[in-house]
Amino acid sequence: MTDHQRFAVVTGGGSGIGRHAALALAKQNFRVAVLGRRLKPLEVTTSMADAGQIWPLLGDISKPQDVEKAFQEIAREFGRLDLLFNNAGIGAPLVSIDQLSYEDWQACIDTNLTGSFLCAKFAFRMMKSQSPKGGRIINNGSISAHVPRPFSAPYTATKHAITGLTKSLSLDGRDHNIAVSQIDIGNAKTEMASHFATGVPQSSGDIKPEPTFRVEHCGDAVAYMANLPLDTNIQFMTLMATRMPYIGRG
Repeated sequence: MTDHQRFAVVTGGGSGIGRHAALALAKQNFRVAVLGRRLKPLEVTTSMADAGQIWPLLGDISKPQDVEKAFQEIAREFGRLDLLFNNAGIGAPLVSIDQLSYEDWQACIDTNLTGSFLCAKFAFRMMKSQSPKGGRIINNGSISAHVPRPFSAPYTATKHAITGLTKSLSLDGRDHNIAVSQIDIGNAKTEMASHFATGVPQSSGDIKPEPTFRVEHCGDAVAYMANLPLDTNIQFMTLMATRMPYIGRG
């Protein structure tokens, strides 16, 4: 851990994994901008940390103009950027692809993939030009970056694409002291995963409950990755409920 002030952006910081990542980073001497579409949840996150450690920032990452404006504000407020956690994401209706609307497909692509691209674009720009040069980008991939759930074509496609984005940016960042990595999370106990306790579709066609784990561990994992020196990188981390159906045949 370093003693000097460091600066981070967490997208989707108003709830779940993003909120707990922001809180964990604040405890590690980061000042954190939580970027999201709704002010009230962002303010709740802000209120959970020491005064001044977390800053709510409104913006829709699927909109280029919102992202550009947000990073302009970050540059004015922070002066530099040490970490981007590309966390924000949405799902799509769990239906067969022939029943999926173009609008639902595109909304998932725009937020999960294009939003991550846009934030990485402006983070790269800051990290390349600041002094000292460099920084870290962590992308939230998900277990769906490896294996799909039934009826999840849009979400799974975006998360597989995030892996490609991570690898490409990791390569492109080498000459600029920018470390890029990915955390793949399975069954963290968030509001979005509350239905896991009652049952979710399995590849067999059955509906079964699945185990979860405390979302605070996600924040701790992100903070650990963020605390590494820039000459060291966890390229991919998988964090999951031990007994969730992933390894083997389920």
